[in-house]
Amino acid sequence: MHGFESTNDWLKERTSLSPKLTALFIDGQSWTFEQLDLLATRFCHYLHENKIVRGNHVGMLMPNSLPAVCCIFALARIGATLVPLNTRLTPQELGWQIGFAGCSGILSTTDIDERIVAATQGQTPVHSLPHSAAEFEAMLAHYPTRFEPEVQGNPKSPQAIAFTSGTTGFPKGVIISYANHFWSAFGSAERLGTRPDDRWLACLPLYHVGGLAVLFRSCLYGTAVVLQDGFDAQGVLDSLRDEAVTLVSLVPTMLGRLLQAGLSRANAPSLRLILLGGASAPPRLLVEAAEANLPIAVTYGLTETTSQVATMEPDRVLLKPGSAGKPLTLATIAIVDDFGRDLPHDTPGEIVVGGPMVMGGYYNDPVATTEKLHDGHLHTGDIGYLDEEDDLWVLDRRSDLIVSGGENVYPAEVERILQEYPGVSQVCVVGLPHPEWGQQVTAIIVPRDPDRFDKGDLLTFSRTRLAGFKQPKAIFIVDQLPQTGSGKVNRRSVAELMASRLAAA
Repeated sequence: MHGFESTNDWLKERTSLSPKLTALFIDGQSWTFEQLDLLATRFCHYLHENKIVRGNHVGMLMPNSLPAVCCIFALARIGATLVPLNTRLTPQELGWQIGFAGCSGILSTTDIDERIVAATQGQTPVHSLPHSAAEFEAMLAHYPTRFEPEVQGNPKSPQAIAFTSGTTGFPKGVIISYANHFWSAFGSAERLGTRPDDRWLACLPLYHVGGLAVLFRSCLYGTAVVLQDGFDAQGVLDSLRDEAVTLVSLVPTMLGRLLQAGLSRANAPSLRLILLGGASAPPRLLVEAAEANLPIAVTYGLTETTSQVATMEPDRVLLKPGSAGKPLTLATIAIVDDFGRDLPHDTPGEIVVGGPMVMGGYYNDPVATTEKLHDGHLHTGDIGYLDEEDDLWVLDRRSDLIVSGGENVYPAEVERILQEYPGVSQVCVVGLPHPEWGQQVTAIIVPRDPDRFDKGDLLTFSRTRLAGFKQPKAIFIVDQLPQTGSGKVNRRSVAELMASRLAAA
């Protein structure tokens, strides 16, 4: 992969190789790598004009857009570190992340400026950019067309401080380097292949590592990104049908909504692969996707591993529904006990990941870094096992484990069974306090048809499939489950909501 492993300016490298190839599609408009490179060059001058320089930590709070793409590549060129900020956070949450990451400035778009002002309380400069592509290009038109960085970049330097979603605890700032991106992209290409005509639909937000990975990988591969501002089922269906999309990254919730909206291979004629990650994929969902003739690659990854680190190829997904497959090239996966000792096949333990795609550490948090990183190996806090063929099965987060009457219950296992019941659209299983058992297994259900849903029938269904101690002792019906910005169910918010509902009862 010509020169990319030794630079942090991937856009410049790609432009030197294939300037006329299309790099980006947004709302029917397109830009070549050469055109995108020119915009990034001009934006570098804008950054310097506003005293954003090499070594700065720079917050970015904006939707998926041309300004966001240019921010990411221009910050790389000048040697500043991106701090991607979740557009769904409250001003208080944003203010904490901005302060913790030591942001010297914030790049925002006019549609969300008020939230940034409230978040920073005037402490951090906010640089407002037009949201629309046309206005953004017009703003940059008078800047010079050449830019030389003060110092050539180092691929081991940090590209981003990306905050974890915090579904099970306080967010941590993950330090991701350009080298991390490179080896993650290399491993993915080795497993899944690339094609010159690939177009990768990015509906995951660019503040999420899954969104960043699409942008960097496509630049590395010399292929195009079809960028959407957030997930909208009809918008995704339209893109899959009309824009020759070949790849799309989704979380299970998104795939479920697309299937309900009628997604099939017939209306996505160019699609060669759906990368499914971010949460456990219910086997029933995989079967429904197969019935729609959709090619699914189930993945396992974390922010700390720069996106996917294991992948099950489409032709094996239904042979082992629920497995995340084998580690990518140069990645290692081990299963260990509480003392760090390797466990035999089919024995659950903590998943430990090694390889050059693993983060450098947590920003400004040496304690968490020491707890998680041992000799370059990441102790994920996830529970899983390797089967006899060394395929990975992810059971749950260690912190999500329910201990009921002295028995360990993995919520993801219970969720997978309940998802098989035809009347369940979504489910989240949590452990709520119980005076006798310590915790009780509690299921929160979004039914497909609330008027026809029968709790008793669901319990009858689960009794033949789950041991008694794993059975839900309480079932709550809700209209929707709270989610993180990346589309995952926010388990902590669900548990807090149910605990408060019980307390008020």
